Amino acid sequence: MGQIATVAAPAQPAASPQAPSSPAVTKAVRDAAAARDTAQQFEAVFLGQITKMMLESVESDDQFSGGAGEEMFRGVLAEHMGTAIASVGGVGLAPSVLAQIIKMQEDAGNGE
Repeated sequence: MGQIATVAAPAQPAASPQAPSSPAVTKAVRDAAAARDTAQQFEAVFLGQITKMMLESVESDDQFSGGAGEEMFRGVLAEHMGTAIASVGGVGLAPSVLAQIIKMQEDAGNGE
């Protein structure tokens, strides 16, 4: 019987020492991640609504239509399409929304 060749895993780089993170830094990182997620979710909802309107404007042929099932789940399909489009970069709306979220947070932090 033949031998089974094994492939060695690539060597992992040595762990670089990290500065101890303070609670303020950790909170800022969490807030930034939450703001990015919110901006992406906003874009996903927007794209889902646009997709839903697009799907409603398409004429369906009885021969190739999904019937009542298609009508019932068209909104779910549009929502998932919007989420999928936003998750791969979207149409560029999320960065603008993120910038506004950050600006609003800064204004709230300054007491305005």
